[in-house]
Amino acid sequence: MTAVLDRTDTLADRLFGAALGALELYSVYLGAELGLYRALDEHGPLIGRELAEQAGIDPRYAREWLEQQAVAGLIEVEDTGAPPEERLYALAADHAPVLVESEDLAHVAPFAHMVAGIGRVLPEVATAYRTGGGVPYEAYGRDFRHGQGHINRPTFTHELPSEWLAAMPDVVARLEAGRPARVADLGCGQGWSSIAMAQEFLHAHVDGIDADPGSIADARRNAEQAGMNGRLRFLEGDAAGLAGHGPYDLILILEALHDLARPVEALAAARAALADGGTVLVVDERVADRFTAPGDDVERMMYGWSVVHCLPTQLVERPTAATGTVMRADAVRDHAEAAGFARVEVLPVENDLFRLYRLYAT
Repeated sequence: MTAVLDRTDTLADRLFGAALGALELYSVYLGAELGLYRALDEHGPLIGRELAEQAGIDPRYAREWLEQQAVAGLIEVEDTGAPPEERLYALAADHAPVLVESEDLAHVAPFAHMVAGIGRVLPEVATAYRTGGGVPYEAYGRDFRHGQGHINRPTFTHELPSEWLAAMPDVVARLEAGRPARVADLGCGQGWSSIAMAQEFLHAHVDGIDADPGSIADARRNAEQAGMNGRLRFLEGDAAGLAGHGPYDLILILEALHDLARPVEALAAARAALADGGTVLVVDERVADRFTAPGDDVERMMYGWSVVHCLPTQLVERPTAATGTVMRADAVRDHAEAAGFARVEVLPVENDLFRLYRLYAT
């Protein structure tokens, strides 16, 4: 009986902690969306009235948010005994990478925007569960799009052009050759991976391709702000149109294959769009090789996204593979073989969240 009560208490404590974490993520959303962390980082320490002036928000909301952030340990307060209107708050230097610095590998604040985007459509997700229908990606809105793009931005900016492609030295040599190489980034989202490729490989022409109009609009703005020239363009479309824009020396499918309703057809289209000797690089979730329960934190995270976002978006289209988020290594190999690829190699790149697959056409 004691063991049963212990399990009950443990689960109750876990859900309490989850509620606490969710509420704090929403407060992080407010801090990022309203520019509160950035104001503290650039102008702090600040009292509530000063933060309100810097960020253009109401002073009473500023005070409450600052108090909550300090209680949560996300920011620091200079003197807890001072009158509320006189307390000075600061963003610690070692918290700035997590909350403000968008290209730092520790920058996980965008999770808050992803959760906010999911929150807006949960009633639609519930309806989809009842009917077997889906929820369109665009229904999750700008918040989810921003969160998904920016949670991957640091990795795509730093690890894609250096560590990931370094595992394929022949591909790097091809991209660095004197003749202009051509790269397609299928499912490019907000374009951070495409931008990173164009910045790293100065002789390459990069096409970022995505079926979501909002993502393509974001990508074009991001490229303009990055000062990119004509070697980079963003195209609205799906894998079916790849061959019409090719041939490509390298096709990237970064954390997108599991999201495609028809992954085999997409891979076949990528294969058809390759130049002779070209390569497809698929990067997808580093989930376990087999289903086990309970799972580790990565497995829990991926199934968490799956039940509220990835599977509902995939069930909009019919027919659909309805993969969800959890695409295991055997599934990638099976899809690649069905698409006509001769071989799949898992690249020796260490990453807590992603597994890298090189697909050989011949």
